[in-house]
Amino acid sequence: MTLAPRNADDSCLINQTVPAGVLGPPSEHLDEKSQLPNPNPNTGEDVENGVGHSYPIENATVAPPVLPEGGDDEDDFPEGGLESWLVVVGSFCSMMSVYGIINIAAVFESYFSSNQLAGYSSSTVGWIFSVYLFIVFFAGIQVGPIFDRYGPRLLVLVGSLLVVASQMLLGLCEEYYQIFLTYSVLGGIGGALLNVPAYGVIAHFFKERRGLATGIAATSGSIGGIVFPIILQNVIPTLGFPWATRIIGFILLFLSAVANLLMRSRLPPSHHPLSVLPDWALFKDLKFSFCCAGIWFMEWGIFTPLTYIVSYGLAHGQDANDAYTLLALLCAGSFFGRFLPGFLADRFGRFNVITITNALCVVTVLAFWLPAGDSRAMLIVFALTFGFASGSNLGLYPVCIGQLCDSRDYGRVFATAMMVGSFGTLTSLPIAGALLEIGSDREQGWLALILFAALSYAIAMSCFLAARVLAVSWRVKEVY
Repeated sequence: MTLAPRNADDSCLINQTVPAGVLGPPSEHLDEKSQLPNPNPNTGEDVENGVGHSYPIENATVAPPVLPEGGDDEDDFPEGGLESWLVVVGSFCSMMSVYGIINIAAVFESYFSSNQLAGYSSSTVGWIFSVYLFIVFFAGIQVGPIFDRYGPRLLVLVGSLLVVASQMLLGLCEEYYQIFLTYSVLGGIGGALLNVPAYGVIAHFFKERRGLATGIAATSGSIGGIVFPIILQNVIPTLGFPWATRIIGFILLFLSAVANLLMRSRLPPSHHPLSVLPDWALFKDLKFSFCCAGIWFMEWGIFTPLTYIVSYGLAHGQDANDAYTLLALLCAGSFFGRFLPGFLADRFGRFNVITITNALCVVTVLAFWLPAGDSRAMLIVFALTFGFASGSNLGLYPVCIGQLCDSRDYGRVFATAMMVGSFGTLTSLPIAGALLEIGSDREQGWLALILFAALSYAIAMSCFLAARVLAVSWRVKEVY
């Protein structure tokens, strides 16, 4: 039979080789898909062992298919079953400890700006949340190779202890440096240790249905973004801020226990050497480079509304309860935005769907947030529609990254992409905070901030579209 890719996810096999003597006519997909650079290519020089010279698999017809060591064999992926879905549940719990906290940054930003950090500028306060996000994603460059080599167990255990300790101690902090060290540094390191394994274990059990499985796990961030603000909103006025963060800490402790019990790896360990440096060879593939650039600008786009939606509501006539409700509505919209696009991505193409959802984010920001002003109805519409459109942002890009590599190397490749994206998270909120302070009145600052979010999404959409075009040209109906 002709071993040609059945869909775009099979691009990881392009650089694989087969023995001489099994060559057939070139595949019709010859120039459509390619893998990330292979650091250990088979030179085909082992003639003494009877291997002979090797040739690209695009030109090969084999029966049965011959996969080199380390390749992805689709038949080996369970794609479901009790064990696989329990891993998804563990990933769900792990992601809530990371993205549930990320999604309530707006609540912490509003509270800190009005209380402990009332004397600091918006840009200075924004650094607390930017550094947290930066550490979560940048530290993955060290976490990814460790996950590929040793699995998730130790990483998830240590990460769980750190995120729980961060929330337990946060309520005791009064000074800027205390909040920075507890929330940004301690919580960021813990989040980094949980983030890569949470996505990586899913890549070990799912390939064809990876978008669906990742989308289901990613809904945890939306649920956390709904539940945690309600807890803070009701507990802070009655028991105070310290007990509010402790209650969240106890919730994270329970979630961490479940994650440690259920998360596990399946594939043999990667043989790539451990390194604390990014794998720069990956950037030789322009699809990967454009994908990383898309992640950078998408981080600029998504975290600006997530962090400032509560402050925007308070600045435009909404009371505290209504402003906190906006964040809960945004997260409610993102629940469906994480699940449904993941399901559609497996059928219509991961890059196709993420390009469309980024375009929808541009539309919602310009059509609903920009003219909203004091209109509560318009703000509710924006929160729901942007939540849905942006919900796929943090769930689909890991699947897009996985489409470009062997699953055994997923941690290394994903961590390298996250290293690039981390600089987007580091700079997004300080830039947005600085924009908020420009002009003679506050409204000019809000206008600049909203346009910054829209422009960021427009550039991100262009980058993901460029990666798709490089892979399958401009064929609209191509699943990629």
